[in-house]
Amino acid sequence: MKENYQIILNKTLENIIRDGLKPQLLLHACCAPCSSYVLEYLSEYFEITVFFYNPNITEREEYDKRAEEIKRLISELPHKNQIHLLYGKYDPESFFEISKGLENLPEGGERCFGCYRLRLNEAAIAAKAGGFDYFTTTLSISPHKNAGKLNEIGKELSEKYDIPYLFSDFKKKNGYKRSCELSAVYGLYRQSYCGCIFSKAAAAADGRLLT
Repeated sequence: MKENYQIILNKTLENIIRDGLKPQLLLHACCAPCSSYVLEYLSEYFEITVFFYNPNITEREEYDKRAEEIKRLISELPHKNQIHLLYGKYDPESFFEISKGLENLPEGGERCFGCYRLRLNEAAIAAKAGGFDYFTTTLSISPHKNAGKLNEIGKELSEKYDIPYLFSDFKKKNGYKRSCELSAVYGLYRQSYCGCIFSKAAAAADGRLLT
């Protein structure tokens, strides 16, 4: 039976409210547009540290542009609880390492799953080291990302590092639609590919690449 991760998240948030808690959440973030709705939503319940770790963004100029944009978003977005920003290492070599032999696979397959794991593993390590109560990722907000696989990996890493994973599918509750609205409100830089050279080539091939 397919899990409804929004129902699981709702129950977690209900427990947080009931217990009068303000947990510390390490939120892996891929970019400002995907983070916008997630931050608007979760900052009501958590004190959040945004963790920008995306070695799949293989062009340094693109990486820096997205990193600066998420910093701007955090400074401008209203939030009930504090939002901090933590930059991970710029490490495209690690992405190319996990992509070896998978270069010709289509988007959304095993190469992408390896990329999910790479980023979530680093987030779990950072969350454990920082004493956070939960970790999760903004990635599930994208209609191109597999929420089931993301939560499966998150659960596995939660058990490995002994830190709770916040189960979620941020596409639910019109999350993706709201992220588009917030992107317009804040004039956020949006691109039509995830950041890696493979997704960029696919976007260019079907005419989606923004210039």
